[in-house]
Amino acid sequence: MTQTALGRPTTAPIALTCGEPSGIGPELAEAAWDALRGDLPFVLLGDPSHLPGSVPHHVLDDPAQALDFAAQALPVLSVPFEGPRVPGTAQPAQAKGVLAAIERGVALVQSGACSALTTLPIHKQALAEGAGFAYPGHTEFLAALSGAEDVVMMLASDQLRVVPVTIHIALAEVPQALTAELLERRIRITHQAMQTQFGLDTPRLAVAGLNPHAGEGGRMGHEDIKIIAPVLDQLRREGMDLRGPLPADTMFHARARAGYDAAICMYHDQALIPIKTLDFDRGVNLTLGMPFTRTSPDHGTAFDIAGQGLANPTSTIEALKLAARLAR
Repeated sequence: MTQTALGRPTTAPIALTCGEPSGIGPELAEAAWDALRGDLPFVLLGDPSHLPGSVPHHVLDDPAQALDFAAQALPVLSVPFEGPRVPGTAQPAQAKGVLAAIERGVALVQSGACSALTTLPIHKQALAEGAGFAYPGHTEFLAALSGAEDVVMMLASDQLRVVPVTIHIALAEVPQALTAELLERRIRITHQAMQTQFGLDTPRLAVAGLNPHAGEGGRMGHEDIKIIAPVLDQLRREGMDLRGPLPADTMFHARARAGYDAAICMYHDQALIPIKTLDFDRGVNLTLGMPFTRTSPDHGTAFDIAGQGLANPTSTIEALKLAARLAR
C-alpha cells in the first residue's frame, strides 16, 4: 500500500462484506476499524443500522471516500436488510441483503474500486431458507461470481501456510475423493499463487502422505505410492520444488516448517489441526485461484457470543492485513 508524504494510503480500500448480521460480524467490523483506523482503509458493505455503535461510522456514496474518512469513522457502503439485527438468532429474511453485500463486494473489486475482498462469516442455513442459496459454501459462491474455474482454500499465518486437497467431506470418503487429477490441480493452483501473490519465484511445497508414515512403502496403504508419488514426480520434471509424500506427523515442527513455503495436505484436519494449534487466533482463510485477492477470518458466526462484546477480532484484522499485502 503506497503512502503519500502525509502517510495517507493512496490505493483503493479493501471491501469488507458484513456476513451474517446476527453473528459476530458487525462487532468484528467495528473492532477491526478501531484497531486499524486510517492505517489500513477498508469499507464495510452492510446495513449501518446493524452496527453495535461502539465506534463512529460514516455512510459513503463511493468507496474511494474511505481514504478520507477511515481515520475518523468506520466507512460503510449501505446495503439495507429487512428488519433489525437480532444477535444470536439467524434471520432468513435478511439473507437477500447478505448476498447482495457479497455481490457488491465482488463487483467493486472486479471494477478496481476496491483493492481486495475480505468476507465476514455467513450462515448457510439462513441463506438457503431466506434466499434459496444452493452453493456448498461461501467460497463456491464467490467462485461463481468471479468466473473462477477452480479455487483452492489456503489457511495462512506467519508460522504456517496449509492447503487441504479434500475439504468438507467425511474422512471415510477421502481415499476415493483423492484422485491424481484433483491433487495435481491443487498443487498447480497453489504453486502459481505462491508465485503471483506471495512473490516467490520458486516456491517450496511440502506434500503430506495420506496414510501414517506416508504409507511406509505400502504396508499402511497404497495411495501414497499409487496416487501421490506419481503426481509429484511428474510435476518435479516440470521444475517444481516439491518434497514428499512426507509423513504428516513430522512435517509441522519448527525445523521442518523452515524448509518449505506451504504444505499440501490430503484432508481437512490434517491441514487445519497444525495451523490452529500453532496460531489459533491469527489464522486467515485465503482463496487461491480467484482473479482477485479474497481473505476471511478462520472462524464462523459464533451465535453463542454474538452481541456480548466477547468476539476476538484478531483473525479479521489479520485477514485485512493479508489482503492489503497481497493486493499490492
